[in-house]
Amino acid sequence: MADIDREFEVQFLQGMRLTTAEITYYMPDHPALLQTFLWQTQDIAPKYPRLVRFLDFWKREIDAVIHSVQVAHHGLVSPAVWRFADFQGRLN
Repeated sequence: MADIDREFEVQFLQGMRLTTAEITYYMPDHPALLQTFLWQTQDIAPKYPRLVRFLDFWKREIDAVIHSVQVAHHGLVSPAVWRFADFQGRLN
């Protein structure tokens, strides 16, 4: 039970939310080839201190050049939302 209580404390009292960052980058020797990297963590909007630390680490330690970053966040505990897809098809 203690683990569950700690997770709720982090989420609600400290304002942490599930944060997803899609990082588009390229390698210096192939600047025309864009690649993506997805990273998820719990972070605090709108300043995103953990994401900023990660991007600082990336710039300092990784040879890839960041082209753009898209960020989305959502609370972990919320009412269920059901949506129907506008797609019908067959996957083989």
